Amino acid sequence: MRRVEVVAHKREWQLLFRDECESLRAVFGDELVELSHIGSTAIPAIAAKPVIDILAVVRSIERVADFNEEMEKSGYDVRGENGIAGRRFFSKGKNERSHHVHMFQAGHEDIARHLAFRDYMLAHPQEAERYSQLKLSLAAEFPTDIKEYVNGKHAFIKMIDERAKHWANDRDFF
Repeated sequence: MRRVEVVAHKREWQLLFRDECESLRAVFGDELVELSHIGSTAIPAIAAKPVIDILAVVRSIERVADFNEEMEKSGYDVRGENGIAGRRFFSKGKNERSHHVHMFQAGHEDIARHLAFRDYMLAHPQEAERYSQLKLSLAAEFPTDIKEYVNGKHAFIKMIDERAKHWANDRDFF
């Protein structure tokens, strides 16, 4: 059973991200275009589940399956699209997850969405604090029900996604 644990931000998360990037580069080599730290562990001062979310941009999403065996040897579970068309998703750590890799082909619209969400939260600490409090509350209410925890965040995330999209577009204009 996966427990829903939300903890205070830890500086080590940035180091764990960097270390895992080295491992991913060793597996994927030139197929990788870019790696970015996303999700709550990428936002200082925000509470988070201690799972490092990595956005991996690849040249060809079709080639990702060629690396599945190597990812399994690195401790990852291969989860295919896992509910998002055009994504390849990997999780590490079974029920004690430590990393998620969200892999998209260069140009996929979800790349910009993930980065805009992170950057918006970094630029708007009051929104980040609201999100942090929501996650803490949901983790207390649903300590053993990850689906209800995720469902409880859905409306807030959609609202922030929309704000982040407009914010990012306005920034690109100037």
